[in-house]
Amino acid sequence: MGTSAARSLVLTIGVLFLMAGAALAADGQQVAQLEDTYYSQELWDASGKTPTGPAATPDTSDIASDSVPGWNRFWFDVNDRLYYYLFKPVAQGYGYVIPEKPRTWVNNFFHNLLFPMRFVNCLLQGKFRAAGVETSRFIANTAFGYGGLSNFAYDLKPTKPTASGDEDTGQTFGAWGMGNGTYLVWPIIGPSTVRDTFGYAGDYFMRPTTYLHPWYWSMGATAYDKLNNLSLRIGEYETLTESAIDPYIAMRDAYLRYRAQKVQE
Repeated sequence: MGTSAARSLVLTIGVLFLMAGAALAADGQQVAQLEDTYYSQELWDASGKTPTGPAATPDTSDIASDSVPGWNRFWFDVNDRLYYYLFKPVAQGYGYVIPEKPRTWVNNFFHNLLFPMRFVNCLLQGKFRAAGVETSRFIANTAFGYGGLSNFAYDLKPTKPTASGDEDTGQTFGAWGMGNGTYLVWPIIGPSTVRDTFGYAGDYFMRPTTYLHPWYWSMGATAYDKLNNLSLRIGEYETLTESAIDPYIAMRDAYLRYRAQKVQE
């Protein structure tokens, strides 16, 4: 296979798998990233409605409007079909070939690699202890966890209560007082808001994979991370949407409440 043909193949596979991870409808970090148990279990009941108890939800005074429901519903439906008919089968095939343990190592590696994004956003929010904890974990995982393949520092807890170090630029904008703006569903990327869309752009420049050259290696690395992550989370999206009366509304409300909670942490 010639060099140009190989590049075209890598690009095609990269685009598809990048779309695959995003189509999981994760947050803007990750956007295809439903990474939190709170998100998957606490934000709505079996009917697809969000809980109303005082302890069930965070402050949502900054809840976003849904100003473009036609656009949002259209792309929600497109992303939903892509997930079921393309991305899920591909991820299942990948998971069948590659055992879970190596896939967990890959997931650990890419999470460790995103240390700069978490560290910088901790500093920008004034969470200096959290930044220190993130630094300690990064050093420990890199030095003693085979470059981050093993989550060596997972059980290392700070000696004092420390704010979460799982930060992104969208959360930083929220901590600075920036409102959500309108709720948006992007083609392939999934649920977002105006604020999280700008935050996603900021995160892009803090991801080490962004600076891989040539450019298609950067895309390929990101796409593989998304594919691998999706293979470990098959079933979550179904749990979140299949029991809901209106999956679009359930996903919208859950995403906005999840992001509100992340900003408050």
